[in-house]
Amino acid sequence: MTRSASIAQGIDSISAGIGKAAAWLIIPNILALVYEFIARYIVGSPTNWSYEVTYFLYGSHFLLGAAYALSIKAHIRIDIFYQRFFPRLQAIIEIIGYLVFFFPAVGLLVYAGAEFTIQSFEMGEKSGLSPWRPYLYPYKAVVLIAIFFLFLQGIAEFIKNLKLAGKRKAL
Repeated sequence: MTRSASIAQGIDSISAGIGKAAAWLIIPNILALVYEFIARYIVGSPTNWSYEVTYFLYGSHFLLGAAYALSIKAHIRIDIFYQRFFPRLQAIIEIIGYLVFFFPAVGLLVYAGAEFTIQSFEMGEKSGLSPWRPYLYPYKAVVLIAIFFLFLQGIAEFIKNLKLAGKRKAL
């Protein structure tokens, strides 16, 4: 196995681990929703924290699974023509897409996300969505981490496509 292939495989393993761990966030999210339902409609005393907890948990669940979804090719694609191409041509199209769209966009998100997270921490930014008013920097940090891992998974996919595009005979 080449060094680049082992790097891609290592990133795939990290993405799978994070994605599978993030999938478990659905359980506390459901529990918080059930608790809020009981508190609001049966007891008649709604919580002031449930909305934001479920909001943050679901956002974390969704974002932390993005890199894993990319690794198993679960993201939506419009492939009317793409699916008819040979694997080598598909890889070349993927390489162009990563260079032109993915890396610049996700790189910008990592850069901007780091600035927003640091700024949120420094100013002690709090949410205004509920009376609970939790700090926002932990959630913004999760968003930043998730986007960073998506960027890493993009590198792994780019490496795999380079290898496939370099082959003379399609698999």
